[in-house]
Amino acid sequence: MNESEHKATLSFSDGTPSVEFPILKGSIGPDVIDIRKLYAQTGKFTYDTGFLSTASCASSVTYIDGDQGQLLYRGYPIEQLAVHCEFLEVCYLIYYGELPNASQFEEFKHLVMHHTMVHEQMQFAVRGFRRDSHPMAVLTSLAGSMAAFYPDSLDINSPEQQDISFIRLIAKMPTMVSMAYKYSIGQPNMYPQNDLSYTANFMHMMFATPCEKYTPNPVLVRALDRIFTLHAEHEQNASTSTVRLCGSSGTSPFSAIAAGVACLWGPAHGGANQACLEMLESIQADGGLAKVGEYMEKVKDKNSGVRLMGFGHRVYKNFDPRAKLMQETCREVLAEMGLENDPLFKLAMALEKIALEDSYYVERKLYPNVDFYSGIVQRALGIPTSMFTCVFALARTIGWVSQWKEMIVDPEYKIGRPRQLYTGLTQRQAMPISQR
Repeated sequence: MNESEHKATLSFSDGTPSVEFPILKGSIGPDVIDIRKLYAQTGKFTYDTGFLSTASCASSVTYIDGDQGQLLYRGYPIEQLAVHCEFLEVCYLIYYGELPNASQFEEFKHLVMHHTMVHEQMQFAVRGFRRDSHPMAVLTSLAGSMAAFYPDSLDINSPEQQDISFIRLIAKMPTMVSMAYKYSIGQPNMYPQNDLSYTANFMHMMFATPCEKYTPNPVLVRALDRIFTLHAEHEQNASTSTVRLCGSSGTSPFSAIAAGVACLWGPAHGGANQACLEMLESIQADGGLAKVGEYMEKVKDKNSGVRLMGFGHRVYKNFDPRAKLMQETCREVLAEMGLENDPLFKLAMALEKIALEDSYYVERKLYPNVDFYSGIVQRALGIPTSMFTCVFALARTIGWVSQWKEMIVDPEYKIGRPRQLYTGLTQRQAMPISQR
């Protein structure tokens, strides 16, 4: 982050003197006007609901160019990482900043896979929930409870303890997700199998039972591993910003990640792929392919209440670079399982074709996003819709903990304290109850 030779001048029509602010240049991306001294110099705040034009931090983890449809993890295009790397390699990259060589990766895999068990008492915490509790409610609690079960790594200023917490979160999140799932369907927990890969182990804990041997299908393992990679990091989104804001108070990383899980649960954030799958199921129930054109016409009518899920993105103004990769994965999974004629996939392709050709959608740049196909893939893998957001949380944990670590070691980090534009009543007098 370097200061530009240029300055930004802010002038006022109310008599306040003009002020100059530094312009900061990142390695790529838009320049940033440094307004940290705005209030001290003018007595005024900026107003930016939703933080649409505000950079809340400096970060070297992820770069997104929404106009170009570009997503980089530590400088590497997502298209290359999803094809050439396992998810754990991507985890190493996001946290440490570089892709591991062969020996580093073997050492890292061994470390992660030998921290996959959780404290046995955690199963009793799960049993305290109602059987019909949403798995995300259980997962939020389990993530936060790690601070109670692993109190030996709560010194956020210790580099060693930061790294221990990182390993524990990455290693134990699949175990906790599977515990939430198994409890919801009344099956016994399955302990981790450390001889399996990270993703194969997760599938084993999700779908195996003590009654018979379960062997994860390598094609399906590769598909889920790609889902993890595509969802691993995404810059300063709502849940990541929540993790940073929560962590800025000095709380434990486990508490900060629990806050991220809770934020992700929102349907506008982590629930998008579930909403997309439910849309496809609704169209299928209403007549399937014969109704696609009619549905897409209803979407154009703002008074119809019909929404098109899985298209467009808050950041990507052209195409989502993850969507094409997810479509490829979707084809591979359906072919492997003999579901090439899956009606929901055919519906999805028909919807996509109209969106890419109809001027209404083209002009608005409503291209398919990653959520459009990921729900179909997870459904084919046997993951119920109630677990979609848990899988998202598992994948995004690496992004959360890496952003938390980056903030903690930043010498300029401060506790988050957004300001406001007050629109309430001005000062008035509180009278005793006898006079009211």
